[in-house]
Amino acid sequence: MKRSYLVLYLLCFLALPVLAQKEVVKNQPYVDMKLFHLGFHIGMHSQDLLLTHTGIPSPQGETWFAEIPSYSPGFSVGIIGDMFLNPYMNLRFIPSIHFGDKLFTFRAHETGEIYTTTVRSNYLTFPLEVKYSALRLNNYRPYITGGAYGAVDLGRKKGEALLLRGGDYGLTLGVGCDFYFSFFKLCPEIKFYFGLRDLLEKNRPDLSQPDLMPYTDALSKATSRMIILTFNFE
Repeated sequence: MKRSYLVLYLLCFLALPVLAQKEVVKNQPYVDMKLFHLGFHIGMHSQDLLLTHTGIPSPQGETWFAEIPSYSPGFSVGIIGDMFLNPYMNLRFIPSIHFGDKLFTFRAHETGEIYTTTVRSNYLTFPLEVKYSALRLNNYRPYITGGAYGAVDLGRKKGEALLLRGGDYGLTLGVGCDFYFSFFKLCPEIKFYFGLRDLLEKNRPDLSQPDLMPYTDALSKATSRMIILTFNFE
């Protein structure tokens, strides 16, 4: 008998959070049913590259290895175009521009000599994504996104130690949450860009200083990575 009471008390205790949850008035209850809607986003990002080294010594006998030791925050802004597919899925086109740079540090294996250079990249990206949303609970609704993108680098500067190609493409993966207010949705979102193209420009007729060529020759491949934190207003 005592065991039955204990089980009953335990069930009541577990049910308290559900019973205590109050149903609130839903803001914009039909906003997600629109066939098309627009929005915009602002935020910050960090650019990175996955580097593959050749390990080949330069004519001076030095073997250079590069890294990006720290991340520099950049600014992002874009437009959101959303099309309703079904109650859980939306198709989204989000042209955006990302202003940022990458700091490279080269280190000579034999002597420990260090050379640093900055590569500025202003990416104009064109992601096409599918957004999958969970059930709406009161005035918030989590979601995940996935898709592909193309990109154009508007910030290339020739004549530097490293030169990246002007076009890129890859995959995107993101997670966020819609918060419903009376007149708009606010959606904090974090997104990852995984570049698939080798961006390293090996043919360097633009170099007027031949002593910079060993830094390009030290690398055999470079693929882009980017992490973006945005606040979407829809």
